[in-house]
Amino acid sequence: MSIATKTGDNGTTALMYGRRVAKNHPRVEAYGTVDELNAALGLARATAEHDFVRANLLAIQLDLVILMGELAVANEDLERYVKGGFTLVTPTMTAKLDVLVKEIESQNVSFKGWATPGATQNSAALDVARTVCRRAERRVCDLQTAGEMKNDEIIIFLNRLSDLLWLFARWVETQVKS
Repeated sequence: MSIATKTGDNGTTALMYGRRVAKNHPRVEAYGTVDELNAALGLARATAEHDFVRANLLAIQLDLVILMGELAVANEDLERYVKGGFTLVTPTMTAKLDVLVKEIESQNVSFKGWATPGATQNSAALDVARTVCRRAERRVCDLQTAGEMKNDEIIIFLNRLSDLLWLFARWVETQVKS
């Protein structure tokens, strides 16, 4: 089977379980932006010089796959999704981010110059990922406003993740200054 199925040539795409929606549907905008976030995190991970950053970004990327999967399912199919063995975004996932936030904050991270990204390639990549994360959060809020999302934990997770990415960028910059 070719990757070029041509089924989207009419401006629609399939959600999980085959429901078709417009490519600019709020659900597609939400999971598409999270996909961009995952790619931005991949770039940040590839440019990272510290194992601490690389390992944690990989774990976050794996959690984003869970988040994207949930967003790619219409509300009507969520029960089927869970019965199929797929995981939803949970407070436990957000709690892992909270632990990282506390760990980084305990390390005397410098906030000097934080408003101008680009001190290092890696911190700049992390700042790009942070801004994409904020956009993903806005897209998920759009989905929620449209009544198309049931799990509020997704917004909480993305909000915490954007804070964490900001801290990671500052942590990387502090390591260079040390």
